[in-house]
Amino acid sequence: MTAFKSACQQTLKATVVLCCSGFVFAVAAADESVATGNKAQQLYTSQPDVTPELGKRGTYAVGVSTIQATNPQQLSAKDYQSLEDRTLTLEVWYPAVTKKSDVQATYENVTRTHKTFLLQGNSVRDAKINQEHTYPLVVLSHGYTGYRTIMFYLGEHLASHGYVVVGIDHTDSTTGDVDFENAPFAGFPSTLINRARDQQFVLDYFTSAESDLAKAVDSDNASVIGYSMGGFGAVNTVGGCYKFNQQSLQAFGFPEPAAKALVPVFNSCNAGRDKVDSRWKAMVAYAPWGQAQNLHQSDAIQVPSLYVTGDHDDISGYEQGVKKLFEQSGAKDSFMLVYENARHNIATHPAPQIAYAADADLGHYYEPTWSSETLNRINQHMTLAFLDCYVKEQTSSCEYLPKRESAVQTKQANGTLSDPWPGFANRWGVGMKFLRK
Repeated sequence: MTAFKSACQQTLKATVVLCCSGFVFAVAAADESVATGNKAQQLYTSQPDVTPELGKRGTYAVGVSTIQATNPQQLSAKDYQSLEDRTLTLEVWYPAVTKKSDVQATYENVTRTHKTFLLQGNSVRDAKINQEHTYPLVVLSHGYTGYRTIMFYLGEHLASHGYVVVGIDHTDSTTGDVDFENAPFAGFPSTLINRARDQQFVLDYFTSAESDLAKAVDSDNASVIGYSMGGFGAVNTVGGCYKFNQQSLQAFGFPEPAAKALVPVFNSCNAGRDKVDSRWKAMVAYAPWGQAQNLHQSDAIQVPSLYVTGDHDDISGYEQGVKKLFEQSGAKDSFMLVYENARHNIATHPAPQIAYAADADLGHYYEPTWSSETLNRINQHMTLAFLDCYVKEQTSSCEYLPKRESAVQTKQANGTLSDPWPGFANRWGVGMKFLRK
């Protein structure tokens, strides 16, 4: 396997960078002291008048806890033959019981070049779970590379509206695990094998765990949200199949004999199960990777699905990537939100200040046309509408899913504008399309 590892690291440089790095451009160096001090950075401002209706915080206080969970005897990505325990770090947001004196949580992580930053959250660390109800489970899955809190804004938001949300640190695939400067693709083979299986494991874990937190989870009504490689896994988890062949594996750096032998290993369906788990009630895929390389067979998917994409996505692709995946899906309740003039970075929290010091770091977050904060607020609104509609089966929430394709309001004969999309402020929603199958 030594020869395989060497070949992977050399050959993957020319190929995998297209699917996982994010675009990069020149920027001026920033003052690193802003992000490396003890004070957590606040990424968000107060925008009540223009925030979409369902993008506003819910009625539940939010708690957050970090836990370790081990999936025993999983296929090793070192040799694809042996088995080893696979431990995941999970960030769990949930409806909680809090006091005014409680201190809000912070989230510490590192950029791709391993610069540390600290972000201010809007939840309370290890608060008591609100046990008045059980709450549908949402699995939140980052891209390559990423971390469990890269969409913390969405985790906190959904929890405030009555969900338990579990962000995964996908082992081998995080910014902390990967030396992005010297061996940026070392974790990619593990990502291909484990992403969907990790998502399924989290559902199984919270179904069987005995903690107070797990007991508050309604695991019979679960959904998965994946960004980029997280979306690559989510499509498989809810009923899709991978379509690797020897040539595609060789293109990813596998030597010919290994590529030939590993095709059946990589070509799993339903997160490695014989059939899709019926507890999955919905999927949201942000910029899912893989269909530009024809790696998905999605016609068997029946789970209601929301795809979110930029029409200039240069990582996952638009016409031959996400849009093709949406069109080929078998789910009759299938939708796609398109951000016009957006690229790939449509789901992450805004860039921490320290990220402005390096191209590789800023390229993980930055969108040249859109404000990341605006994207986040729209994501909150649309994701909540979709999950409330198909997971909680709230008919009124389905009405927030636009029936008019363009968000642009047009001037009527009497001089007034047509109505905005449901839940959007007048004259505020532009630059978006919403497609239905």
